[in-house]
Amino acid sequence: MDELLSYRSQFPILEKSLYLINHSLGAMPKATYDRMHDYAETWATRGIRAWAEGWWEMPLTVGDKLARIIGADPGTVVMHQNVSVCQAIILSCFDLSQRRNKIVYEAMNFPSVMYVYEAHAKAAQSYGSRIVTVPSEDGITIDTQRMLDAIDEETLLVPISHVLFKSAYIQDAKAIVEKAHAVGAMVVLDAYQSAGTVPFSVRELGVDFATGGSVKWLLGGPGAGYLYVRPDLQTKLQPKVTGWAAHRAPFAFAPEMDYADDIHRFMHGSPAIPTMYAAESGYDLINEIGVERIREKSVRQTSRLIELADEQGWRVNSPRKAEQRGGSVIFDVPHAGEIVRELAARDVLVDFRPGAGIRIGPHFFNSDEEIEAVVAEIKNILETKAYEKYLAASGAKF
Repeated sequence: MDELLSYRSQFPILEKSLYLINHSLGAMPKATYDRMHDYAETWATRGIRAWAEGWWEMPLTVGDKLARIIGADPGTVVMHQNVSVCQAIILSCFDLSQRRNKIVYEAMNFPSVMYVYEAHAKAAQSYGSRIVTVPSEDGITIDTQRMLDAIDEETLLVPISHVLFKSAYIQDAKAIVEKAHAVGAMVVLDAYQSAGTVPFSVRELGVDFATGGSVKWLLGGPGAGYLYVRPDLQTKLQPKVTGWAAHRAPFAFAPEMDYADDIHRFMHGSPAIPTMYAAESGYDLINEIGVERIREKSVRQTSRLIELADEQGWRVNSPRKAEQRGGSVIFDVPHAGEIVRELAARDVLVDFRPGAGIRIGPHFFNSDEEIEAVVAEIKNILETKAYEKYLAASGAKF
């Protein structure tokens, strides 16, 4: 018996849709309606008093809920709008004009992350700042040894994806952290595609920073990113991407910056309160269930997806070994983009990524029957050529 199916009733979209796109936008918990109402009611009735009655500290109190999911200590996670902001805050702590100014990451990193580092490295190019990208030999995995070999005494930061978004490959973060620390570099772990579906502990991994967002497996919606900073670094670093919320005494409105001596130091301007209200329900559910239980079911269902793809002769662009695979599976089938559009018309929600294929991401509330059903729908669309209407609409030939 699948005990996790008891949570299905908490997700309204499951009543009408086959929802297997949790790697992109996790289904919204029903409790989020109430939390958003709480926000509106608080604003309406408490007004300016709401800041002192909880709003101001929400980036930390909500961050503490997230910390439990990623194995972080209380007081080490602060909420932000998105990963790009978090990465920029981290990078602003360092001087790329110094000798140690090399940045290393995988070529299959998430593009938004790469944009942040490329822009800063380009600005410091005259000082010799550069980025080394480690290629993928198969378009699915990154060879860990090649990553380790690229990290040397000139490396400053290693911002890596824990789980690659295009293939769901889990990188060996522990080995990368150990090599980086051995040569004096620091690691930024992007846990966007792992937090909430793959168990891990930032404390045990020893990462210096971790970032992510709530849009996917954490079921918290957009606009609620998070930043973890290793406790001993919180008083050593001074972010140049900053603002009044990072001040030791923000309401003194002093003209000079005096950094807070804790995780507040890594805040910037006024916090985005509504997004944190929205995110809490998802965090509460993940903490209630436990990522270990979620992972056990995820491995079973993603393994079944691979079996079904093999039966159809479809290429699988995800790792076959469960210990190397995150929460989603990618099928490379003909006309994948058009098939995804037809699936959506049938209320079957998955997505498509160029160069990868159809991404399918079941979560703890999905049934085994839904795993079978999505493959049957893809097969039917291919056999009936129902995708052709989208080819014709775009002027493509078939």
